[in-house]
Amino acid sequence: MSPRAAARLESLGFTKVFDYVEGKADWFAAGLPREGRLASVPRTGDIARRDDVTCRLTDRISDVVNRVREVGKETCIVTTAGNVVLGRVRIDRLEGDTQALAEDVMESGPTTTRADITLESILERLSARDVDTILVGTSDGRLVGTLYRSDVESSLNEGKLEAGQPAEDEVCCCCEP
Repeated sequence: MSPRAAARLESLGFTKVFDYVEGKADWFAAGLPREGRLASVPRTGDIARRDDVTCRLTDRISDVVNRVREVGKETCIVTTAGNVVLGRVRIDRLEGDTQALAEDVMESGPTTTRADITLESILERLSARDVDTILVGTSDGRLVGTLYRSDVESSLNEGKLEAGQPAEDEVCCCCEP
């Protein structure tokens, strides 16, 4: 909310007023509660799968491979202790030294999208680039999960998204007109 709106609420006697400077898009991207006409429109963060295997830069590849295979995955997302995405290790492309570190074999800076992007928008992007998955993150780079194009298509086909609704009409819980 704006500083003026925060000041007005305080003048009306509200004691717990916060000025969220980053704005509505950041609020949505963080996966915080939404209200308003389009609050039910699914976003990438709503359907991203949160079962990714993660590792740190200093993890040995032998350990990473074992953890990934145990759960039937093909990749490990390299993150900081704060869960910020640094890279990705594709297990099927590993050869050689199993004592190498994740940092030595990772793909740096994998493509991500924010959690507030509409499914309609992300489907266009994934289709245009012929990509089946994309990492979803918050505005400060923290991993939310992996979005699968098949999940997006299923969700859209189930009619969970009203086509043609402009994203500009959405409001957060503190911006309802």
